[in-house]
Amino acid sequence: VSVLGSTGSIGTQTLDFARARPDRFSVVALCAGSNYALLAEQVAEFKDQVKVVGISDASKLGLLKEALAANGATDGSSFEVVGGDDAATACATAREADVVVTGVVGCAGLVPTVAAIEAGKDIALANKETLIAGGPAILPLLEKHGVAMTPADSEHSAIFQALQGVPPGAMRKVILTASGGAFRDFDAEELMRKCLEEPEWVRAKATTHPNWDMGAKITVDSATMMNKGLEVIEAHYLFGADYDDIDVVVHPQSIVHSAIETQDNSVIAQLGWPDMRLPLLYSVAWPHRVRMPQDQWEPRFDLVKLGSMTFKGPDNDKYPCIGLAYAAGRVGGTMTGALNAANEQANEMFREGAFDYLDIPKAIEAAMENHKSDFIAKPSLQDIIDVDLWARQ
Repeated sequence: VSVLGSTGSIGTQTLDFARARPDRFSVVALCAGSNYALLAEQVAEFKDQVKVVGISDASKLGLLKEALAANGATDGSSFEVVGGDDAATACATAREADVVVTGVVGCAGLVPTVAAIEAGKDIALANKETLIAGGPAILPLLEKHGVAMTPADSEHSAIFQALQGVPPGAMRKVILTASGGAFRDFDAEELMRKCLEEPEWVRAKATTHPNWDMGAKITVDSATMMNKGLEVIEAHYLFGADYDDIDVVVHPQSIVHSAIETQDNSVIAQLGWPDMRLPLLYSVAWPHRVRMPQDQWEPRFDLVKLGSMTFKGPDNDKYPCIGLAYAAGRVGGTMTGALNAANEQANEMFREGAFDYLDIPKAIEAAMENHKSDFIAKPSLQDIIDVDLWARQ
């Protein structure tokens, strides 16, 4: 396993699997963004396996090397250390890697993911933005190089699992479930009033999630429900579903992780407690089901303990980002990349205090409108990168 974003939420959970089942998983490459201290600790722990170490923030390369020397990671070990823009690609293409876990945030995962595919590595896709922006370029590469891309997020993992054994053409509809995020218990009018009267309370609330323990960016995306909009686009690319055949359903308990409807009117769903490790483990281990030590996991799923579940449709007035994502997806080409990049930038500015909550969809819609004149229907990888850079401005 090569782990991109090893110090983040996805990366640290992947390393938990390697600790629990060293007979099944070997960590051969580790790459972080800037957290050199934790990266050095990880390298020291897995130094007998690691062949490539990367840190994308070039300014931290010297500090990383000092930390590796100080904690003994380099004693008796031989691994390459790479810093800067080439770090993630070096780890993604490590010769010993069978599967690459793309745990980096945002479109930064696009180039190393493409490099991994071209090197014949299977992809455990934990970076949905890569496929949302780069789908038109990545899908042909997957087919060309014959590699697997398995989703590591709960919703698409659920769909992927539900499709196992389903004949081609038998799926009629994708049903994406959503928790509703931090503001699910507010109606549109209440949320609007809170945004106008208590913008800092809204900012703090948006960075929490009622069910999942996730990174900062995706937690805010859940609050705006842009996360679900991005997942609609991801489902289109991963499973070939038409946008008219992808439904979003708010399910506050986050037990049904998503479902498919088949041509004979059956609905096949995947259920479980909300634990991000489950879809991630399936993505890394696929097609196997790897048993993990029970004392390290939440109690087994219990329908009687659960008792009941509820479902409702999303409020499109409260969550305009869902409609923006559907609109971008139907246009296709570089429009999904413009949507994704504008959202990443607006999300970051909101977390930093430069944007208010209501500004996020406005900024995204403006970027999409401005992109119409430069839209490219069948973009190259460079076109996608150029649009990503443009939309952030």
